[in-house]
Amino acid sequence: MHGSRVENARLIDELVAGYPATAGADCVVCPPFVYLQEVGRMLRDTAIGLGGQDVCADTQGAFTGEVSAAMLKDVGCEYVLVGHSERRLLYRESDQQVARKFAAAHAKALIPVLCVGEQLSDREAGRTEEVIGRQLDVVLELCGPETLGHGVVAYEPVWAIGTGRVAAPEQAQEVHAFIRARIAARDARIAADTRILYGGSVKAGNAAELFAMPDVDGGLIGGASLKADEFLAILEQANLAAAGPG
Repeated sequence: MHGSRVENARLIDELVAGYPATAGADCVVCPPFVYLQEVGRMLRDTAIGLGGQDVCADTQGAFTGEVSAAMLKDVGCEYVLVGHSERRLLYRESDQQVARKFAAAHAKALIPVLCVGEQLSDREAGRTEEVIGRQLDVVLELCGPETLGHGVVAYEPVWAIGTGRVAAPEQAQEVHAFIRARIAARDARIAADTRILYGGSVKAGNAAELFAMPDVDGGLIGGASLKADEFLAILEQANLAAAGPG
């Protein structure tokens, strides 16, 4: 929950000026709901996409304060986050509710970014794969593996978000490989094509190492995205990784 109209305009102007129109990696910004339409206008005719930070699992009805997938689509969103770690932790969103949100986004042709991840207690107890496997399986069972072919998965180790700690590239790769294998157990082709992002204190200084891992396809950027120069430096590493060797 950051930003203002003035801050947003400054940040988006700097991003648009510094981001190449022919970039190899996709770039999406997800501002708070109240700024979506205005930011969308700023991004029109640029290479940067627009996404929502959350979506209601229901299509319409008496759900005051909620925002539906159709509404997000109507104001120009292409993407939406579902199951962000803060939604799961602070607002007690269950795996089932997250899966329903994923389904609602998919039904309106939005690209859902499914966030999964474990807390520090889970990692220390050796439950990382159990937790992430459960979070993935609920979505796969409700929506089918084919829907992930039209979505994105983001691994968020909760213990590395906003703490300054970051998973070592090898730790991130291990979990990303597990995620891909879990999807491959249902559909190997879709697993190979699914984009899996890492989100946990990604910065310009560690982005290159993380994006060099074979199953890390990009980043879900938090605090660093609020500083244009830092975000652009991360995007540069994502573009280099997308271009491949040489």
